[in-house]
Amino acid sequence: MYPYLRFAMEMLRVRKAGPLAIHETHVSFHRIWPGDIDPWMELNNGRTLTLYDLGRIPFAVRCGFNRVLREKGWGLTVAGSVVRYRKRLTLFTKIEMQTRLMGWDSKFIYIEQSMWTEDGTCANHGVIRTGIIRDRKLVPTDEVIAALGGTGTTITLPGWARAMFDAEDARDWPPARSA
Repeated sequence: MYPYLRFAMEMLRVRKAGPLAIHETHVSFHRIWPGDIDPWMELNNGRTLTLYDLGRIPFAVRCGFNRVLREKGWGLTVAGSVVRYRKRLTLFTKIEMQTRLMGWDSKFIYIEQSMWTEDGTCANHGVIRTGIIRDRKLVPTDEVIAALGGTGTTITLPGWARAMFDAEDARDWPPARSA
C-alpha cells in the first residue's frame, strides 16, 4: 500500500522548507518502518522506489515543477529508473535522502536520488528518467526548463548516465514475447 500518511507529512514539511533553485538538492529524513521491509527483514526493493517518491515529489514542489504542471496542464511520467543497492537497510534504520536534478536531454529530465545511513554510508543510489507530457506527447525539455525559470541554466548529464540511458534506448521494444 502507498504510504499516504507519510506522503502527507512530507508535503506539510515541504511547505515550511522554502523554494529551491532547480540546481539545488532537496534533503529529507526517513525511517524504515515495518511496512517497508520484505521477508528478509530489509527494505524491499519496490518500496525503495516508493520512498524515493517521498523525496522526489517534495523536490518538485520546492523547485516549482508542480506549480508549472498545474498552470500549463502538463503531466509527469516516469520513463525509466535504475537503482544500485549497496547496503541493507533494516527495520527502524534512519536515512537521509538526497534528491537533485541530474540533468536533461531533449526529451527527458533525470532526477538523482540516494539514501544515506547515519554513519555516512550510501545505501542505494537511483536515477529516475522523467518526462513531462502534454496531450499524450513529450514536452521538449527546453520548454520545461524555461517554464521553471531555468533559462541559461546548464546541468550536463554525466557520461555514465548518458551511456546507461543510450543503452536503454537501444533495447528492443516491445521485448520478444515467449510462446
